[in-house]
Amino acid sequence: MGATYISFNGHERNGMKTTLISHADCLKHSVPPGHPECVDRLTCINDALASLDVIRESAPLATDDLLFLAHSPDHIADLSALSPSSGPIGVDADTWMAVGTLDAARRSAGACAYGVDLLIAGAASNVFVATRPPGHHAEKHKAMGFCFFGNAAVAAKHALDNHHLDRVAIVDFDVHHGNGTQDILWNEPRSLVITSQQMPLWPGTGHPSETGTSNNILNIPLPPKSDGRRMRQDYEEKVFPRLRDFRPQLIILSAGFDAHAQDPLADLNWTEEDYGWLTANIMALADDLCGGRVLSTLEGGYDLSALSESVRIHVEELMRAN
Repeated sequence: MGATYISFNGHERNGMKTTLISHADCLKHSVPPGHPECVDRLTCINDALASLDVIRESAPLATDDLLFLAHSPDHIADLSALSPSSGPIGVDADTWMAVGTLDAARRSAGACAYGVDLLIAGAASNVFVATRPPGHHAEKHKAMGFCFFGNAAVAAKHALDNHHLDRVAIVDFDVHHGNGTQDILWNEPRSLVITSQQMPLWPGTGHPSETGTSNNILNIPLPPKSDGRRMRQDYEEKVFPRLRDFRPQLIILSAGFDAHAQDPLADLNWTEEDYGWLTANIMALADDLCGGRVLSTLEGGYDLSALSESVRIHVEELMRAN
């Protein structure tokens, strides 16, 4: 086992349970009124999970050295220089920075690395990271799509480079393609990146021909208006066998909940029960393949009712796997 690179916040663990990592700084990432990636997303998730019997941890700030695993120094320097003293200001048409944004983004990446530390130390059975901003659209050199740092990719590289794992898998079930995760891990043969996404849809990447330099990327486009039956078939026929063949030592979930039928930003028709089915099946695989070591990190989901219900079912399935 590799060294722990983020401390355990100065207190002892009390057993193998699902751990929830979050931080109040993630409520300080302000966006213009009407923007879908709003503070209310995290507030409703916190409310939905409030009664669950999980270990609750505070997300640390990611250091530059941690972020350098996935991003160029110029990217981090540019964001630091752009960080406003008031605001918010637009990085692009979709992505906004406010006074608290950079700390929130560092908490989000730091939470994912800390979750890896806990899992590898045997201090948590599985982890859910409830932070914002999300991460899977942030590329090596570019913030985009509401995202600043590639949280899931940072976690994967932390596990590989700092904890010396040999194989880490990422499963991204957000409705939008995780172009940033793909960009960061394109040349990383120790990783397997599996993404399912509606196609066509922004950002326009995610074609099956995009396979990485070591055949380490599997993209599964889903047609608009398709529902959970199509998703379940594709996961059973394509995703689960690929995971079994790869035999990861850790599975990271980019847990987007915007494939839900009620979500305003896309056109898939999943239900809360579909998220429960998907989580339960991934956890069963993880139990066989990697001792149940799963880190799940929040990505999209923009209908507050659907988001809160789907996240609660997702976390309840994580807890059932303990």
